[in-house]
Amino acid sequence: MRVNNLPVLRTFRKALRNNLTPAEAKLWTLLKGSQLAGRKFRRQHSVGPYILDFYCPSERLAVELDGAAHDSAEAQAYDRERDLFLEQFGIKVLRFENRLVFQQTEGVLMEIQRGFGWHARKPPRPCGAPLLGKEGNE
Repeated sequence: MRVNNLPVLRTFRKALRNNLTPAEAKLWTLLKGSQLAGRKFRRQHSVGPYILDFYCPSERLAVELDGAAHDSAEAQAYDRERDLFLEQFGIKVLRFENRLVFQQTEGVLMEIQRGFGWHARKPPRPCGAPLLGKEGNE
């Protein structure tokens, strides 16, 4: 089953790439061309029904920039649902407020680099073991 870059989202992904927010444009200048530790990032890559701001396939790492629209309880619930969906596909999501891209650029880049190799550091789940947080298993 195909889940990456579904054809139905192609036009929307292209529109988003052509209309980056100022924070996305700034971060893209620092990520494109494998500038960050030699890792290739894609912008506006989709997984299932969700379009990620930035995605590093080799690290299975998504970077999302959040503006004021993400402050409401509804938006935060949507983001949690989205992150859980991506987690099921083995993708870790890092979220940053837009302002941090401008105010703490180096800190954002360092945090993204800290995310590299996350899957190698994550202990494997025993076969058949329930996922934490599911069915009361906390």
